[in-house]
Amino acid sequence: MTPGDIIKQARAEGTRTLSEYRSKQVLAAYGVPVTREIIARDPGDAARAAQEIGFPVVLKGSAPDLAHKTEAGLVEIGLPDTESVAAASARLWPLLPEGGGLLVQEMAAGKREFLVGMTRDAQYGPCVTFGLGGIFAEALNDTVLRLAPVSEREALAMMDEIRAKALLGPVRGLPAVDRPALARAITGVSAAALAHPEITEIDINPVIIADDRPIAVDALVVLA
Repeated sequence: MTPGDIIKQARAEGTRTLSEYRSKQVLAAYGVPVTREIIARDPGDAARAAQEIGFPVVLKGSAPDLAHKTEAGLVEIGLPDTESVAAASARLWPLLPEGGGLLVQEMAAGKREFLVGMTRDAQYGPCVTFGLGGIFAEALNDTVLRLAPVSEREALAMMDEIRAKALLGPVRGLPAVDRPALARAITGVSAAALAHPEITEIDINPVIIADDRPIAVDALVVLA
C-alpha cells in the first residue's frame, strides 16, 4: 500500500493513530530507515516471521490507536529462538485489541537513542523536531526545531545544536553516527508531513544507533 492508501483506509475506518506497522510503512516511503518487521495474524505466523527475520527478535502488539504498548504489557524483547517466540505469542495474543496482530521485529541494539518528530502548527505548519530520545527524552528536553521543508543541510545543522551533540561522534569506543543516514530520517519526516496535510503528528522514539546506523525502532503517525 502507498502512504496515501494507508491514510485513506485509516480515515475511512475512523482511525486517528496508525499502528506502528502502518506508521513505519508511511515513513519508510519517504526515506526514514526503519526496522525489518513482519505483521503476524496468529501465533504460528509470528514464529515463521521470526525465523525469516532472524533471531533475536522483538514481539509487539499492533493495532490502530494503540500508542502505549509497553505500559499495556504488549512488548517482549530479545527473544532468542522459536520456542521463546511461541511462548511470548501465547502470552500476548489474549491481550490484543480486537482485530490486532503481532509485530515481529528485528532486535536493534545500541547505546545511543535519539528522536525525530513533527507537530503541525495551525499558523506555521509542520514543525520538525530532532533531539535526544529514549525513556528520558521528556525529562532531558534536549531538542531543536525547524519549520518544514527541512533540507539535508538543515538536518545536519540540527544535530550540532543539541546539548548532547557529542553522542553523535566517536564516544566511549562507539563509532561516529552515520550523519547523512540520520539526516534522511529528519528530511523524511519533513517530506511526509508536507505530502500529507492529514498528518498532524509524527513521533519516532527511539531512533537507535546500531553501530553507526540509525534505525527507527518505534514510530507513530497521528491523523487529523
